Amino acid sequence: MVDAATVPRGAVHAADGPVNLHDTIVALATPPGRSGLGIVRITGKEATSIAARLTGSTAHQRWQHRRATLTSLRDDDGQAVDQVLLTWFAAPHSYTGEDVVEIACHGSPVVLRFCVERAMAGGARLAGPGEFTLRAFANGRIDLPRAEAVRDLIESTTVYQAKIACQQADGSLARQLRPVKDQLLNLIAQLEAGIDFADDATSEIDIPGNGIILPALASPLAALRCLADSYSFGRLVQEGIQLAIVGRPNVGKSSLFNALLQQERAIVTEIPGTTRDVVSERAAIGGLPVRLMDTAGIRPSEDRVENLGIERSYSAIADADLTLLVFDLSEPLEPGDHALLGRVTSAGAFLVAGNKCDLPQHAELPCPALPVSATTGDGVQALREAIVAKVVPDDGIPLQQSLITNARQAKLLRDAADALSRGMEAQHAGLPHEMLLIDLYSSVHSLDELTGATTADDILHRIFNTFCIGK
Repeated sequence: MVDAATVPRGAVHAADGPVNLHDTIVALATPPGRSGLGIVRITGKEATSIAARLTGSTAHQRWQHRRATLTSLRDDDGQAVDQVLLTWFAAPHSYTGEDVVEIACHGSPVVLRFCVERAMAGGARLAGPGEFTLRAFANGRIDLPRAEAVRDLIESTTVYQAKIACQQADGSLARQLRPVKDQLLNLIAQLEAGIDFADDATSEIDIPGNGIILPALASPLAALRCLADSYSFGRLVQEGIQLAIVGRPNVGKSSLFNALLQQERAIVTEIPGTTRDVVSERAAIGGLPVRLMDTAGIRPSEDRVENLGIERSYSAIADADLTLLVFDLSEPLEPGDHALLGRVTSAGAFLVAGNKCDLPQHAELPCPALPVSATTGDGVQALREAIVAKVVPDDGIPLQQSLITNARQAKLLRDAADALSRGMEAQHAGLPHEMLLIDLYSSVHSLDELTGATTADDILHRIFNTFCIGK
């Protein structure tokens, strides 16, 4: 939980003005369009009275918390427009911490729009992006990392992404940070007390020495660095792996691209140089989102268009998290193959695939390569597994520990760790404890900013404005 005393209450300033957190708000909580069901969500002090007017109910005082009630959505004349299920979540035991009413209608866009407009006519305001989750944060129901995880969960494109986001939404990061912050606050209290009573001869409070201070700094420092370092993999989980497939013309890059994608996305012909530009598509490999990039074949050329494509191939290598260099095992290597291998190895992480392994082999490869056949599918699954193994940490894909997938959180964790590192240097240098306290307070402030306890309104706006409306 966040400290309610430090959370914004009343109004948060957005780009177009203040957002009043005391208003009753309404939004469609399911995607627009025709469907079996659509849900309209209302939260705020007037949520139950507005819902009662929508349904013509005179028995809303007998609604039961978290129990669905079969009723009717009615117009101003009391005529039924739809038969709906109404569920009331009583404050403070709701998602937002306020009274929340969810009305499950049949998924007709006309009916759903009617329900929202009737709620607005009854006094509700149309919710902005992420405003329901903003209220959950403002009312102390969730901290900021959990709010960000809700957004990540909604935007998940793979099951593994969803698992990580679900862990974060359940408060895994807060549980790991709580003992770290407690250690820092305990050390601050000891130092402050020691300084305050340093000149009091009758005091039994001693200023802690290096034997106490350094271990008290080392443990939280290691924990913060471990969390911050997890972002190198967490970024790939959240944003996806950029995988550039490169090689000279006609080695089967496009065929391998299609085989990894499991659909005919790129044009494949026996004519060298068919691909003139970077063709990209997203896929899931081993539970991780991957952006596959099929690039133009790299070879000496006087064709201006082909050379533009080759330059884009080099750019793809530079931008990729992982480069897949493809050789043709059925033909002897050319000087360009060796030159491209040198360029790829100097650019970063890479894998080498020997394509056309189903044909007689005439290539002598200068490095280990994964044999594959884009035509028959032989070796494609092993290649998929190698791609995942190349980007995951040495100890495997983490799931039981919190994984940082957010650049804002990673920066604040590094800031908190850097402050502790400066504090250790100050302690080793024998500087006054007042200097150490400055670094300790700086570290705690970074942790508070991470959880949202001291986050400015403009930061909150940037975060919650990326949510969908209705969440």
